[in-house]
Amino acid sequence: MGWITALLASGPARKALGLLLVALTIALFLMNLRRAGERTGRLAERLSTSERTHEIQRQMLDAASRRPADRDALAQRMRDGRF
Repeated sequence: MGWITALLASGPARKALGLLLVALTIALFLMNLRRAGERTGRLAERLSTSERTHEIQRQMLDAASRRPADRDALAQRMRDGRF
């Protein structure tokens, strides 16, 4: 057990350990950055889908507001040539 501490206490081993920790930190940062990018992409796609859905719903509400109130109004509209 003493040889492990002696090895880790040496200058080159500490330098190698430091480089290993730096490499591990960079790798973890890049993996987290990738996950954040994927999450952002999913949120952007969800927003786009939501906007399309809301636009369709607005069109449907607009069409519903312009429809005839009853059968008589429909018949009158058709007689006038306005569909």
